[in-house]
Amino acid sequence: MKPFRTISARDLDPVSLKSEMEAYGYVFIKDLIPTGDLQPLLSDMIGIATDEGWLIEGTAPSDRLADPVKACFEPDKRYKQAANRAFCLESLHALAHHPAVMDVMKRLVGPHLLVHPKPIGRIIFPNLEGALLHAHQDHSGIQGTSNSYTLWTPMHDCLEGQGTLEVMEKSHLFGLQHTKGYLPREDAKGGDWVGGRINAGDAVIFHSLTVHSSTLSTADHLRCSMDCRFQSYDDEVSPFEIVFPNQAKGGRSWETTYADWEHDDLKYYWRDLPLRIKPSMAEMAVLAETADSPEKRLRYAKTLELIEGEIPMMVS
Repeated sequence: MKPFRTISARDLDPVSLKSEMEAYGYVFIKDLIPTGDLQPLLSDMIGIATDEGWLIEGTAPSDRLADPVKACFEPDKRYKQAANRAFCLESLHALAHHPAVMDVMKRLVGPHLLVHPKPIGRIIFPNLEGALLHAHQDHSGIQGTSNSYTLWTPMHDCLEGQGTLEVMEKSHLFGLQHTKGYLPREDAKGGDWVGGRINAGDAVIFHSLTVHSSTLSTADHLRCSMDCRFQSYDDEVSPFEIVFPNQAKGGRSWETTYADWEHDDLKYYWRDLPLRIKPSMAEMAVLAETADSPEKRLRYAKTLELIEGEIPMMVS
């Protein structure tokens, strides 16, 4: 497999960054985030893994040696519990707003940067086929504008064979190639697949239409990583990236997410931004009546109720 095209963080400039993204659908930036700034989130993730009993008893937590008997992934309730705890970590949300991350994303999307408020902290077992994310495009799940970006970064060095990321060059040039689920790798349109070692502090940033996949880790330790999404708030954003329509049924909410945070500066920050939502209020009102399942109709109806409070500066 071809190695990633590499840009050093010290060599970044807006022109080369944008041209690289436009041509290949991704950029791989070495040493974007100081490794010391990853430690709070890594420590918190290891703490969750320890509490869940996922590490081999008697080993150093910092080694992240996974107990294969405890291996799990979605939709297993054990994994969902840990994933919910990871989502509530203040250190996770703070890393998505790291100055180096904000700087590089503003170079891509312009000054009106929206950091999507639902980053994902992933704690992944090795040798677990069910945890693989096969070839897909993020836009099919994120919706809103197709001109959004995902940043993926590990909390520790990831060698080949340790659960890294692979990207299909130039696949963003072929538009949305599937609407839901995974895209058969042999059917994906684009250039070459690229990949390789990704160290702590490195970041892969890719367009929402870029085809990508995770790789199976054949190591013996948990892989800890973060991915988060970004766009200009001048473009349309899906309301499902902001609200939690399932909170009435015991799902996530911003109140429970923020319950144990020590600082307030990153709470509800999007409420101060003039967001444009897609589907619109009018479209969701129709979908609340006509969507093809009761679950979808309820989801749209609940989202309509939540939008007024969560997106007070919404523009049409």
